[in-house]
Amino acid sequence: MENYDEFYSLKGKTVVITGASSGVGKATAEAFALEGCNVVLAARGKEALDEAASDCRKLGAIALSVPTDVSDATQVQNLTNEALQLTGRIDIWVNNAGVMASGKFEEIPIDTTEQVIKTNLIGYINCAHSVLPIFKKQKEGALLNNVSIGGYIPAPYSSAYSATKFGIRGMIEGLRAEVSNYPNIHISALYPGLQRSTGNMHSSKYSGLDFKISPLAADPKVMADAMVRTAKKPKKNVYPNLSSWPLIKIYRLFPGFIGATAAAGMRLMMKKNTETDTDGNVLRPSQGPMQIYGETSLPVPSEKTKKLMLIGAAFVAGFTIVNMARKCRK
Repeated sequence: MENYDEFYSLKGKTVVITGASSGVGKATAEAFALEGCNVVLAARGKEALDEAASDCRKLGAIALSVPTDVSDATQVQNLTNEALQLTGRIDIWVNNAGVMASGKFEEIPIDTTEQVIKTNLIGYINCAHSVLPIFKKQKEGALLNNVSIGGYIPAPYSSAYSATKFGIRGMIEGLRAEVSNYPNIHISALYPGLQRSTGNMHSSKYSGLDFKISPLAADPKVMADAMVRTAKKPKKNVYPNLSSWPLIKIYRLFPGFIGATAAAGMRLMMKKNTETDTDGNVLRPSQGPMQIYGETSLPVPSEKTKKLMLIGAAFVAGFTIVNMARKCRK
């Protein structure tokens, strides 16, 4: 039997990764660096981006940092041009840059809401618009999109974020149809669950809302490994975490109940918290810590324990929902 990693070697491939200065993006940059790829890293903050590139070079990769705001098409085109300077081609593009603002919809400043849409949705569109002509000229390439399960399950009190994730899923479906006559151009959507990354620490929070990441949140390096596997053997839809697909299925069965329950939990957090609002990283580059992992509310269990806890929680939740549904029908 052939060795999977050798058969699908990525050595020497040029990979562009947006949102690469921290969290999932930084983990993904290091994962591709370990595969022997040339990595081109993009994010708004130059200092953190340079540090991420330096870390990739220590892993033996050729790494280039290009400060880029993906919501600006001109900057994205510059990123594309810089990447082409390395080997004359781009083999893989990872759409990962994203921001989030949480709180009561009407209490989140409208310029913040607008920038969430520009970064998350317009940013992905700008990147696809810039790299697809290159893929078509090469007659091959892979566009990997970090969508999150937010592309299927809306997040109460983060409505603009939800709008962007649903929009990204629509963009992907449309583009797949457009490149259906290019068998070696692949457009993949990855739907991870909540990540134990710095994303929550950097996000904007209003209405007195603040929350820590659950220790059961997924390891960003698992998502990074899924990116690499998808680049090696492209699939249309990838669910990297144990909880992703079951949660999407459960939501489809009971959307109203799950949405209302999630919203009630968020309202409870708002009542308990008295901290001031924070503008986070929506309108400016992220301000430390610029690392892969974020703070959690409790100690992080082992991966084995986490899987058992998630399976148990899914079983209890499923049992509860089914029983409630039965009572409603009576």
